[in-house]
Amino acid sequence: MRGRTGAAWSPIPPAGPLRTLAWGTLANTVGTGLWGAGAALFLTRGVGLSAASVGLGLTIAGLVGLCATVPLGHLADRWDPRALRAVLQVGQAVVAASYLLVHSFPAFLVVAVLDALLVTGNLTVRAALVAAVAGPQGRVRAFATLWAVASVGVSVGAALAGLALTADTRTGYALLAVGNAVTYLISAGLLMRLPALPPTPGGARSGGWAALRDLRYVAVSAAASVISVHQVVLNLVLPIWIAGQPGVPRAVIAAVLVTNAALTVLFGVRISHDAQGAVAAARTMRRAGLVLAVAMLLYAASAGLGPGAAVGLLLLATVVYTLGDLYHGTASTGLAYDLADPSALGQYQGVHGLINGLAQAAGPVLLTLLLIDGGSAGWAVLGGVLVVTGWVVPMLTRWASRPDRPGAPTTSGAAAGPVG
Repeated sequence: MRGRTGAAWSPIPPAGPLRTLAWGTLANTVGTGLWGAGAALFLTRGVGLSAASVGLGLTIAGLVGLCATVPLGHLADRWDPRALRAVLQVGQAVVAASYLLVHSFPAFLVVAVLDALLVTGNLTVRAALVAAVAGPQGRVRAFATLWAVASVGVSVGAALAGLALTADTRTGYALLAVGNAVTYLISAGLLMRLPALPPTPGGARSGGWAALRDLRYVAVSAAASVISVHQVVLNLVLPIWIAGQPGVPRAVIAAVLVTNAALTVLFGVRISHDAQGAVAAARTMRRAGLVLAVAMLLYAASAGLGPGAAVGLLLLATVVYTLGDLYHGTASTGLAYDLADPSALGQYQGVHGLINGLAQAAGPVLLTLLLIDGGSAGWAVLGGVLVVTGWVVPMLTRWASRPDRPGAPTTSGAAAGPVG
């Protein structure tokens, strides 16, 4: 019993293909942390681009990058997703190193667009690969495990990047780009240690745009993506909100991010048990909306308090937020997998990623206006949207689960059963 309980909580997968995939994820995300922490400074201080041009270039690249989700998802159904992802990561290594050749905005835009196309395509193929490695009964837990591993990797990479940020030289920032490229190659090599994986049964016969025509699946993904904008709060809005509070140390921003990462590692795998099957995942999504709404209200209440009380409330809100974030992440993964046509699983993950990407692209502009300019009232409005959307998801899921839906799953294993 003790061993089984420990396995339920541990982010370390047992020996086998999933552990190999976890090592590849760790290598990959250390590079993500390295580059993510230093990219903006490399481009502004090292290359000499303005902050506005960097923001514009990344926005354009992010939107163009979404074009890769569905086509590469379709390829993942037709080919070995392990080999396909390894090829993409080799391409990402080349593009990561290409940032060293950037000396103008046009060159930056070209590299950023290529980077975004490969990143979004890689995420889609990763979803198909996880499903192929873990199987219908274990894929949600596997995804949660890799999410926890990724949190560790990004944290380690960001900590290492601190050395380059302290040096504040072009050479230091260039080393971050090189390190990012090397980690992609290491990850690709680890992926090729996995056994060859056959294409999705029927994947070669499924139409390239069938998932986009599945309006019920699209509706569920859209609702889940509305809730996903909470991620913009943590990564963009909250640092600005904290910096604007008199007397609150800027170090609290780092404390909030570390708290979120640590709790993700500790509880991500355990919470994944709440989203086994579409019905359970829909209920978990409803819970996510409620919990995230509470977190938004707590963040709003931190304004106007004394520094000590504000810091305590911000950290408490982050604990609540992380719980809602984990509920949302596992529920979204469960719905994306369990409502998909098994013969086009990669393509359906591509559609889910496309819709989520559109929400993430719109989120920064909308939430900055709503929460920073709107103040406490804006936070309350966002909380209301999260609650209402969460309550809608179970109804949409029941609609999407009806057997008369074209592309509805025909195997019960995808929708129910304990994690193996």
